[in-house]
Amino acid sequence: MRPLIATYRLQLRQGVDFVRAAQLLPYIADLGVSHLYLSPIFTAQSGSTHGYDVANPAEIDPVLGGRSGFERLVTAALAHGLDIVLDLVPNHTVLSTENPWLVDALTHGAESRFAKYFDVDWAEGLILPLLPQPKDEMLQQGAFKIDAGGQRITWEGGWLPLAPGSAESGDPRDVLDRQHWHLRHWVRERKRLTHRRFFNITSLIGMRVELPEVFEAMSALPLSLLREGLAHGLRIDHVDGLADPAEYLRRLRQEVGPKVPIWIEKILTGEERLQHWPVTGTTGYEANDRITRLLLDAEGMDRLDRMWRGATGAKGDYAAACRAARHQILSEDLAAELSELTRIALQALNETDAEEDPALVKPEQIKEALRALLVAFPRYRSYIDGDGPSAEDLQLLTQTAEEAAATLPDRQMLDRLHARLAAPKGRAGRAFVRRFQQVTGAVVAKAQEDTAFYRHTRCLAEAEVGSEPDAPPLTPAEFEDYCTERARLWPQALTLGSSHDTKRGEDARARLIALTHLPEEAAVLWAQAARLKGPNPPDGSVRWYILQSAIALWDPDRADLEDRLAEHLEKALREAKELTDWHDPDEDAEAQAADFGRALLAQWRADPPEALRKLGTMGEGLSLTQLALRVFMPGVPDIYQGSEKGSFDLTDPDNRTPLDPAAPISVFGWRKTALLKELVALRRADPELFTKGSTRLTAEAEGLALTRSLEGRAQRLLFSAEGAFDPQFRCACSAKTTAAQ
Repeated sequence: MRPLIATYRLQLRQGVDFVRAAQLLPYIADLGVSHLYLSPIFTAQSGSTHGYDVANPAEIDPVLGGRSGFERLVTAALAHGLDIVLDLVPNHTVLSTENPWLVDALTHGAESRFAKYFDVDWAEGLILPLLPQPKDEMLQQGAFKIDAGGQRITWEGGWLPLAPGSAESGDPRDVLDRQHWHLRHWVRERKRLTHRRFFNITSLIGMRVELPEVFEAMSALPLSLLREGLAHGLRIDHVDGLADPAEYLRRLRQEVGPKVPIWIEKILTGEERLQHWPVTGTTGYEANDRITRLLLDAEGMDRLDRMWRGATGAKGDYAAACRAARHQILSEDLAAELSELTRIALQALNETDAEEDPALVKPEQIKEALRALLVAFPRYRSYIDGDGPSAEDLQLLTQTAEEAAATLPDRQMLDRLHARLAAPKGRAGRAFVRRFQQVTGAVVAKAQEDTAFYRHTRCLAEAEVGSEPDAPPLTPAEFEDYCTERARLWPQALTLGSSHDTKRGEDARARLIALTHLPEEAAVLWAQAARLKGPNPPDGSVRWYILQSAIALWDPDRADLEDRLAEHLEKALREAKELTDWHDPDEDAEAQAADFGRALLAQWRADPPEALRKLGTMGEGLSLTQLALRVFMPGVPDIYQGSEKGSFDLTDPDNRTPLDPAAPISVFGWRKTALLKELVALRRADPELFTKGSTRLTAEAEGLALTRSLEGRAQRLLFSAEGAFDPQFRCACSAKTTAAQ
């Protein structure tokens, strides 16, 4: 295996198959990276744009080129000096008739050899909220057709397999009643589900990889690719969704051996530390958070906060915004999860509290107590396994219970649930703990990343995956301490700046960081935006969000800014769930926001403000600074496709544009690419220094100096006093990097 120098993330699909990926290899290799990190290669749902909706984990997607196409890509990559990192999705597969394992389970129910693969209550039957109308209405309309020969039932836009012998009557109502599944109108998904899903995405069904046979089936193909030398590292998607992440990772490490790097997608909240799992590290969201917080200006952030509150009337803090969002999510998007968790908790209480009459245990009381616990839980999850909770888990549960109790009139039921979590007993008790731990992460992700981040918007640089919008800026000493700990515990964890999941591209984020350095320029742009003419402008909070988003993506040479901003605003407003949402969109409110965004960009195109130019210049310097920090600090820099030339993207799908090396490049893009190549070359020249070397961040007369040292040799990176590279330098690295003796 090659030394880990840097990885390059390439998104497959949307016109990028294995043939196209092979054509991109010379460009990628020229950057100096050591590993090509691919999005999922396994057969996905038809038309998938990302590959995380896997339909068949045992097959390389023919749409991408199949097994033979992948082998040719690997051969070409190795010839260019690039090893391959695979992206695995163990938590879920697609709930679709394109999923062969699921089709068998739908046909035979609990008797299917694949039934246990899926996290489904087969005693209740699999509820499928797939119908465009209520089932009874469709029956009256004769919308269902029975295909006895093909053993399926069909309707416009869909079909499902039938249980053997169940189609004899030919009566759709009778046939539907005899299945292992239950069709429902799609709007019913908020009420009741019998399968664990990925967050609130009903079409992604949870897999039980905690079972050895399911682990083997899900892992067989990627493990064979590793053994055959066709893959050299693994990235694990959403590890917190698994029933037992630690056991899954132990099994995986045992299969691949000690040398294969394994990176996990794990969001660390606040000061949370990664568990001592047999992995190489995380994908690096927490490292990106520390870089952002180092570059934020504390005084400027305070000024922005006052400006935001004055402009929007915002009150309260981020914690309050999170609590409100969690309550809303548990009543809406994750109402089905709360109902199912309540049912499982009731079983656990009845199993262990034999002396109490089960009829006296009220589901409403359980649901109220569970809601309070889920609202108060401060992280993605705890990690209670078969050995019971650790001291850290117990402390976390106690802290959560005490905070939750303060919101309830009576804590009796809460204390009983707390006791079951802290000391799992019996089969039902263990099932309750397992599901509780899987639901907490969904609540955090949907309520914070996908809701509160679009409400608490004083500075959108903070509203990022792996970050907390109320986290304080870091001092150089605090950043140095973080680097020292990372070098000691996870020296080869990834360090990202952008990904397919980040809310904004790294250079767009740098411009938003620049707002804290130049709050007076933000005030000028806000005042100018307030004078825009037009009917029915959106309220102040929406206009504040639009202003920051326009600053983030501004590029006068691109003709698509208006459409990109409008598409982003539609998503942002629906995620915020205050004026509009995905289930019941308010098109008028969305149009008002889009019109304001278009008018703002038109004003800038006609007469670019000096304040915008200053923010852009400062943003470029900060962009180069954060890139240099990512490459120089402990860890392995991960480069997201195209970000080396400038990444002023907003959240997906804006950030998933296929890589095109032939696209025009700006002066800034040229400088950034040159900086990346030069710094990666330093890592390649002395990989041991950057893996094992100490990290020091010191204040000197010229500015801040970041030094990596090992056994008498060192590399030193110098930043200006403002924390940014001097934009006058053609290539910041060559002007500012020196080999220290």
